[in-house]
Amino acid sequence: MKNPVRSMIALLALLGAMGLSLSASAQDAKAGEKKAAMCIGCHGIPDYKASFPEVYRVPKIAGQNAKYIISALNQYKKGDRKHPTMRGIAASLSDQDMADLAAFYSTEAKADPVPAALAGAVPADVAELLKKGNCASCHGANFSTPIDPSYPKLAGQHGDYLYIALREYQTDKNALVGRNNAIMMGMARPFSPAEAKTLAAYFATLPGELATVPQARWR
Repeated sequence: MKNPVRSMIALLALLGAMGLSLSASAQDAKAGEKKAAMCIGCHGIPDYKASFPEVYRVPKIAGQNAKYIISALNQYKKGDRKHPTMRGIAASLSDQDMADLAAFYSTEAKADPVPAALAGAVPADVAELLKKGNCASCHGANFSTPIDPSYPKLAGQHGDYLYIALREYQTDKNALVGRNNAIMMGMARPFSPAEAKTLAAYFATLPGELATVPQARWR
């Protein structure tokens, strides 16, 4: 017969280990703020521009969905997103680092919630492109409330960044440029460069919750 005391000790030890594991994977915004030092050189400067694969403003990530931030970082780490700088940064991050950074950036912006529906008429040419890409089906009717938090908010994002993102989903067989996502690759490929630019510029005009929060010069 098993010793009941030993069995209870073993059970408590197992529960304790599970508790430690859950605690280790919990998101910690305060820890994320400290870990964001590697991020603020680009994402903490309003209108800061990257120069690869062409010149464009780096995306606003403050106020973005935490689950999406984690998903994007994992895609860079695995190579499904091929931007060399971001791949190098993501490769250095643990799952805990990603969770903490996501918690920090998702709560850093203090924007008011945006209206559930778009105000005013959508330009006819844009309406056709939205229908063609079926964009609202994933990113929400106002493009700020995706149906799943692993999808990004688009409203108010920099148009030149969104254009680059769409073009990357259209790029194959390039070691340094491109994004592998079956859904987005299928949605993006029918757009011409001019159509992708029109669509990206429209998203940039919409009220949204995304922001670039300027950092203090000395931290």
